[in-house]
Amino acid sequence: MNRQVYTGRPASGIPTIIFILLISNGLVFVLQQMSFEFMMIRFALWPATPSNSPFMPWQLLTYGFLHGDLMHIAFNMFALWMFGQDLERLWGPQRFLTYFLVCVVGAGLVQLVVAGWQGGLYPTVGASGGVFGILLAFGLTFPNRMVMLIFPPIPMRAITAVFVFGALELYFGFSGAAPGIANFAHLGGMMFGFLTLRYWRGRR
Repeated sequence: MNRQVYTGRPASGIPTIIFILLISNGLVFVLQQMSFEFMMIRFALWPATPSNSPFMPWQLLTYGFLHGDLMHIAFNMFALWMFGQDLERLWGPQRFLTYFLVCVVGAGLVQLVVAGWQGGLYPTVGASGGVFGILLAFGLTFPNRMVMLIFPPIPMRAITAVFVFGALELYFGFSGAAPGIANFAHLGGMMFGFLTLRYWRGRR
């Protein structure tokens, strides 16, 4: 009996969904440079509570495709490629995309709660919530895989990296030592990723 086997590799060697996400994020970043104010007002994630906020429901998804600067998008796309490849090849494109988007939206929901608590009117952008969810899934799926991170630049087990980044986000979130970074949104991406993995495991 013939059996179709998913390889997850287009001609470029990058798994299909990761390739699409890299290209789409790059194109959106170019559009930001061409019409920054329009893109930020319409598609960044704004707090939902102030009456003068331009918040719209679709921003819970679209904010994850916008980035603040070149370093921001470069770091997120590198991490997506680094930790996401083996997950997409293991899960297949549909499950991987579902997981990533759930983490992005979940991180956005957490950010709305935090923004409402903090007050103020400011936008949130970036795929970091999805990336942190991918990091969590990678660490739980390949816990003993050795990884070399940009910060800290030392080799460590994947599961150790998950705990290190989670602890750092908690510290920065509560201490305010990293202003301008949505630390609780990152944790929200990890939390929704964990809940999604538990749900899938329960269904199996």
